[in-house]
Amino acid sequence: MLEFDRENLSFDAVHGYLPIAMSARGSQDEVSELDLVDHAWIQRLRHIHQLQTAWWVFPSAEHTRFQHVLGVMHLASRAIEQLFPSLQEVCPDVPSRGYVESLLRLAGLLHDVGHGPFGHFFDEHFLQGHGLTHESLGAHIIQFELGDLIRGVRRNPHGALTADEQLDPAQIAWLIQRPQEGDESAWPRWLSMLRSLLCGIYTIDNMDFVLRDAYMSGYSQRAYDIDRLLHYSFFTEAGLTIHERGVEALVRFMSVRAELFRSVYFHRSVRAIDLTLAELFVASKSQLFPGNPLEHLDAYQALTDASLLVDVARWKTSQDSATQVLGRRWDDILARRIRWKMNCQHSIIFSEADAEHGSIFCDAEYVEKKLRDRLGKPLNELPLKVDIARHIHRPHTLGPASGQNFLYDAVRETVRPLTNNELFERLPVSHRICRVYAPSYEHVKAISEAFHALVGGRGSDDATNM
Repeated sequence: MLEFDRENLSFDAVHGYLPIAMSARGSQDEVSELDLVDHAWIQRLRHIHQLQTAWWVFPSAEHTRFQHVLGVMHLASRAIEQLFPSLQEVCPDVPSRGYVESLLRLAGLLHDVGHGPFGHFFDEHFLQGHGLTHESLGAHIIQFELGDLIRGVRRNPHGALTADEQLDPAQIAWLIQRPQEGDESAWPRWLSMLRSLLCGIYTIDNMDFVLRDAYMSGYSQRAYDIDRLLHYSFFTEAGLTIHERGVEALVRFMSVRAELFRSVYFHRSVRAIDLTLAELFVASKSQLFPGNPLEHLDAYQALTDASLLVDVARWKTSQDSATQVLGRRWDDILARRIRWKMNCQHSIIFSEADAEHGSIFCDAEYVEKKLRDRLGKPLNELPLKVDIARHIHRPHTLGPASGQNFLYDAVRETVRPLTNNELFERLPVSHRICRVYAPSYEHVKAISEAFHALVGGRGSDDATNM
């Protein structure tokens, strides 16, 4: 008889039923996946939005990091079902499938455990000041707060560890962090290959968030063909490889991901909120949290979008005058009264032949200075903000995904760099959107004309036709 009492089914709008392993009745020694899901470090993710500030712009995009990590955990099993036979062929010393699947499932569940309020925004405006990222903080939590529980996990919904195996929290902590030069030497080759499922071009992380964010924002109910993408993937001696028959599905995935950046994550109103929030955050962060999260982990566990927004909503009634002023500014954010209005924008696409770092669009301060020069007095003294958003289309060429993904050429029966594929190489390398914001649209025509002249007459969009 099937052990239905060893499995919990959770329904998800994107993936359908998500099985999560439970402990056997009466078992007190074994830790289950559900024990980790129910842990306070994971449950706090229910109160951190997946779309850090875009939920203020897209009304239906109220999903959280919690839903996302369950989806990533589920995709870990789908990936292992497809990829484990080829991983075993390339790396004969790989542990059992039960071990590898449980390891990757927990990496998926825990990869965002270090996130603070507003997600990546908190990385940039708070954690970096303490030499941290959500990944390095998450790695610490995995090893020192959750390590004993992780070592007690013995099974997943599709299999179990062998009697002599025990999950290593340090391996999970390493998997969730961006690759650093030379950091693979201390780890087995099979683990390095597995890392491409968290740090490559198409990962269990971004395969979930592209589907989930597209669905929840209203962009698309089924943004790309995940079944085809996984079906044509396997490991070779080079690493994670996609058959040329799957390249169209990969390019579609990358194109949709890029479009989500342009239309959702980098939406002009989202960036305006980020600009407004950044100014306020600098003045507020000493009151929001006492210091380095590593030194205040209990307090950090309680710090979420929900707790922060409730706290700042009370500041306007504080007895302290400085806190009152901050509270009124936060009240504008909470009421979605955003200071900055987009007056004009210009987008530029870079190919491999383009010198991206030689472009003026690499430096917002430089663009602002040149724009003010063109405006002349008295307009050059207007409050202005230049925002430059950058998306890397082909992370195989740039960033932590470099060297993680390969192409199988069926005609030549060889594995070669993915960049050699004709369809793939047509994708741009990166895309920058440069926008100019002002407190109103009063001078939009003058600002737009000066910006248009600055970018060389190649055209820009102003607020009148957006």
